[in-house]
Amino acid sequence: MAERRTLHGWSIRWDESRAAEARAGRWWIDETIAEASARIAAATPDRLLVIDSMRRLDAATLRAEAEAMAQAFLARGLKPGEVISFMLPNWHEAAVIYLAATLTGLVAHPIVPALRDSEVGFMLADTSSRMIFIPATFRGFDYREMLARVTAAMVSPPEVVVLRGDAAGATAYEALLASPQAALPLPTVDPDSVKMILYTSGTTGRPKGVMHSHNSIHALVRQLHREWRAGDGSVFFVPSPISHIGGSIYVFEMPFLFGTTAILQDQWDPDAAVEIMAAERCTHMAGATPFLEQLLAAAERAGTRLPQLAVFICGGASVPPSLIRRASAYFENCTVTRVFGSTEVPVTTVGSLAPGDLDHAAETDGRIGISDVKLIDSTGAQNSEEGEICARGPQMLIGYLWTEDERSAFDDDGYFHMGDIARRIDGDYLLITGRAKDIIIRQGENIAPKEIEDLLVQHPDIAEIAIVGLPDPRTGERACAAIVPRGVALPDVSALRTFLDDQKVARFKIPEQVVICQSLPRNAAGKIMKHKVRESILASQQVEA
Repeated sequence: MAERRTLHGWSIRWDESRAAEARAGRWWIDETIAEASARIAAATPDRLLVIDSMRRLDAATLRAEAEAMAQAFLARGLKPGEVISFMLPNWHEAAVIYLAATLTGLVAHPIVPALRDSEVGFMLADTSSRMIFIPATFRGFDYREMLARVTAAMVSPPEVVVLRGDAAGATAYEALLASPQAALPLPTVDPDSVKMILYTSGTTGRPKGVMHSHNSIHALVRQLHREWRAGDGSVFFVPSPISHIGGSIYVFEMPFLFGTTAILQDQWDPDAAVEIMAAERCTHMAGATPFLEQLLAAAERAGTRLPQLAVFICGGASVPPSLIRRASAYFENCTVTRVFGSTEVPVTTVGSLAPGDLDHAAETDGRIGISDVKLIDSTGAQNSEEGEICARGPQMLIGYLWTEDERSAFDDDGYFHMGDIARRIDGDYLLITGRAKDIIIRQGENIAPKEIEDLLVQHPDIAEIAIVGLPDPRTGERACAAIVPRGVALPDVSALRTFLDDQKVARFKIPEQVVICQSLPRNAAGKIMKHKVRESILASQQVEA
C-alpha cells in the first residue's frame, strides 16, 4: 500500500515493499548520473556524448560545463528540490542544464517549445520555478517577448536565461556559464527524490505535473539498455522533443549510463535526417508514426536503406501494421516495432525485437516489459483478456504534483490506470483497441480536448462543441471540432484559430477540421457521447469519399 514520503520538500508516493523489489532487481541502484558522469569523464574524456548542428560535446567537456552551471545555481542560492525550467529545442545546452540540475539536486522541468503564454505561465507558477532557459528566437517566434509578458503577470517570476541571441535585458546563457564562482560544495542528492517533472494533458482540462525520481528514470533506462540493445557504441538519432520523456532519456541519461551517443535534430526534416543518420552511422531511433512514415519516404527518395540502423521504436499514436511491415522490409538491417507507454508509466511495453518475429512487431503494441500489467473490463473484473490497462513498475511515476490528481489514478495495489483499452495477445503482448481517456495525439503531442473546448465554448458563435481525434496520415491524428452554432454564423477553422490565437494557445492544439451539427449525441446523464460524434464524422467522410 502506497504511503506519502517527503524528500527535498516534495510529497511523493512511497511503497516500501515495491522499493525493496526494485532494488533487489537492480532496477534501482541508488545512484544518480552525477556519479556516472564523473566516472565516464575520468575514464573516457574524449567520448562523444551529445552532438547537434552547433557542437560536438565529449564527456569531459559536458561534465565541466555542467559543473560550472551547477556553481552558478548554488551562487544564486538554489537549493535541492527547487525547480529550474527549460523551454528549449533539441540543443546541446539542454544536456548541460539537466546534468547541472542533477549535480545540485534541483528538479528539471522541460517545457515543450510549441507551448505559449497560457500554458507556460501556468506551469511556471504551478512549480514555483526559480529559473527558465529559453531561446532568443526559434522558428520565427520571439521567446523573450513571451517570457516578458508571462513573468510580468507573476508574483514570484523565475529568472529568465536566454540562449543563442541577444538576452534583451534578461540573463545571457554564456554570461551565466562563465560567471566567476567560488567552488561551493555540491549537496548530497537522495536518488529517491524528485528528479524531473513533466506536464501531461488530462481529461480535467488542466495539465498535470508528473514526478519522476532519479531511481524511476534509471529503471527506465536500464530496461531500454536490456530490451532495445542500446549500449556502448550505439548512436541514437533524436528528433523527438527533449521536452518529452522519450527524447529526454536518449539525450540526458543513456550517454552517461550506457555509453551511447545522442545526435540531436532541432527541427524535423526527414531528408536532412537521412543524411545525418548516414553520416553519423546512427543505430537507433524512436518516434511517433509520422517520423517513421516520413523517414521511410525520405530514405526511398535518397536511395539508401540506412544499413547502420538497427532499431526503430514506433509509438505515441496509432501505428498501422502495414507501415511496420513496409519499414521492416526496406530497412533490411533494422528491427522496427511498436511500443506503448505514457509519461506516467514510460515504455509499458518494449516492443518485439526477437529475430523473425514480424507478426508481433507489426500486429501488436509490444511485449510487456518490466511493468506488471492487468486488464480490467467494463464489469470491473481484473486480469481479463480485454479491458483498461492498469500498470505498475519500477519506472513509473512517483506521484503527481497535486495529490488530488491521484485520487482516481491509482488502485489500492498501486496500479496506475492508463486510460487505454487493450486486448492480450499470446499472453505477454498487448494490442491497443481504444482509449478510455479523451486525449488526442497529434504528431507525438498530447491535446486535451476539454482544455480547448472550455475556451471555445466562450466563442459568441458556438452553442455547443465537442472535439474528437480523427485518423490523419500525416500527423497520426487531427483534432476535429463538432460544433452546434449559436445563430446563423457558422464558425470555421479560421475563426477558431483567430479566437485561440488571442488566448495565446499553442498552435498544435487548434482544431484542423470543423463539422457543423444540429445537435450532439448525449447519454441519459446528459454527457456528450464523443465516440458517437467520432463515428458519425467518420461515416459521413466515407460516404463523401
